[in-house]
Order: sequence, then C-alpha cells, then structure tokens
Amino acid sequence: MRPTAIRRFLEGLLIHARIMRPDDANIAGNVHGGTILKMIEEAGAIISTRHCNSKSGEKCVAALARVERTDFLSPMCIGEVGHVSAEITYTSKHSVEVQVNVLAENILTGAKRLTNRATLWYVPLSLTNVDKVTEVPPIQYENEGKEEEGKKRYENQKLERLETKLRNGDNIITVINPDRQNKEPYTVGYSQSSLIHLVGPSDCTLHGYVHGGVTMKLMDEVAGIVAARHCKTNIVTASVDAINFHRKIQKGCIITISGRITFTSNKSMEIEVFVDADTLVGDTQERYRAVSAFFTFVSLSKDLKPLPVPQLVLEAEDEKKRFEEGKGRYLQTKAKRQTQSQSLTQQ
Repeated sequence: MRPTAIRRFLEGLLIHARIMRPDDANIAGNVHGGTILKMIEEAGAIISTRHCNSKSGEKCVAALARVERTDFLSPMCIGEVGHVSAEITYTSKHSVEVQVNVLAENILTGAKRLTNRATLWYVPLSLTNVDKVTEVPPIQYENEGKEEEGKKRYENQKLERLETKLRNGDNIITVINPDRQNKEPYTVGYSQSSLIHLVGPSDCTLHGYVHGGVTMKLMDEVAGIVAARHCKTNIVTASVDAINFHRKIQKGCIITISGRITFTSNKSMEIEVFVDADTLVGDTQERYRAVSAFFTFVSLSKDLKPLPVPQLVLEAEDEKKRFEEGKGRYLQTKAKRQTQSQSLTQQ
C-alpha cells in the first residue's frame, strides 16, 4: 500500500473502543441505548472535525445536523468491549456523511457481534463565528457510482429534514408532576413524560453549544420512561428514526425533553420525543423547538424475552391521527426489512 493510500485510510476511518461499566447499564442490565448513541455521535464528531480541518483554511468544529434511522440489532452487556468504527462516506460543499458501526466484544473469548449501524450528517461551524458554515474538503470515491449513491442519500435527507420542520409547530404539553390517578392506564396522557435539564459546560462543545450525543442520551432516557410507564416492564431501545437537530442549544439554556407514545404494534411501541430550549442568558429570551425524533422500544420479561405490548387507548382526534402516521412508518420499516432480507437471501 502506498503511503498516500495509508494516509487516506487513516484520515477516513476512526476506530474507538472502551469497556462497558456498571454505570452504563439500564434497568434491564444491558448497556443503556443512550450511552451507545452518545458513543456513536462522539466518533462521528471526531472524524468529521478532523476531515473538515484537513486542508488549510478557517478552523472549524463539526456539529451534528441529523442522525438517520439507527437499529439496535443486539444488546450490549456490561463487561463487554464496545468497538465504534466511523467512516466518511460522502461530502457535499457544506456537509459530511459519516457511517458508524458498533461491535460488542466478549473480552474473554474475543467473539464479536454487530450491535448498531448508524448514519450521521454533520456541518462544519467556524470557530470564530458559530453562525458561519465553512466549506468541506471533498473526499475521493472508489468510483462514480459511490459518489452518485452518496448524492442521492444527501438529497433524500434534505427533503426529509424539510418535512420534519413542518411538524415543529406541534407543541407538546410539558408534564412535570402529572396527576396519573386521573388518567386511564394505556392512554397517551398516562405515560407522557418530561425531563428538565440545565445545560452546563460539561454538556457543550468548544463553541459552547450542546453536544449532539448529550441530547440524544437525554431523549433516550425520556423515551424509556414513557415506554416503562406504558408497559410496566423492562424495556429496551429497538431503533431510533431520524433525529433532526433544528437549532443549536447554547450553554446556560434550560431544555425540556418531552415524550409521548404515538403508536403500538403487538411487539413494539413508537415514542415521539421533542427537545425545547429556553434561553435565559443573553439579549433575547425565547423558547424554540431544537430537536425531534421517534424512538421505538420493546417490552421484555424478567429473563429478557419479548413480551406483548399493551395496545394504546386513543382518546382525542389528534392522537388517532398520530397513531395512523406511526402505523404508516411501522409498515414502511417492516417492508424495507423484508426487502433487505430477500436481497440477502438471493445473494
């Protein structure tokens, strides 16, 4: 391998590993889904920032703009080693696509298995002017086909982001001390939950804005609370639909992470999560929608076997509408999986 090829390989690929500790566990005893999401985002941020500063020019930090659907293929256990590998697969003028794989290794036997796949999009922000998006150095592709495939993914995520922005006016009612005694079990209002967090320095990037991984971990925690209240069992994250980062969240903001159940199938439940930010420091004080996503959870028995999910009791027209929208996403995902399974069988 030529020296230039070695350098390109090292610049375009990041591998990180760490052992999973007891404080990484959820109540089921596996690694918390939010912890894995945070590890994925950290790897993406490192490789994107390195790439965007690989050429001479204005220094910048890569900020997370979007996370595509992420599936939790297998649970990771405490004591295993989590291997996160990140690779840049496409660049546009102002954005970077990073694909991340997560493997779990049994440190005693050396056996490894794939637990997560994710695709993330980053934009480089100037270190001296956070509102300025700098240009991204182009990468070299194996062939024109790879570049065209990346361009299609780029255009698709742009369209999906625009569609998501139309939903931002749908404000969720913050639930801090819900009167659950007056709510019927298995209704949206019974399980709806919120968490309030003051953004501190440890949550932030060099710019003083919240790390995407910190936000995703908090969102996963709230979604997990909603799922646990609905099922009253052990629950685990099964997948995360696209997470869209609409606006930056600055240090000193108070963020409210709110979740509500939108759809249930026999074996899973979809939970919509919003992050709203209140600016308390600065010239202008406002409240705005910063992040939104859909999480899918499954219910587990004490021996971690799948359980049926109690069906959602719908009371209002807007709940029925969201249920049908969730059902559409569920059927679309199911069809994609069947298509992928068939293509793998035919290979």
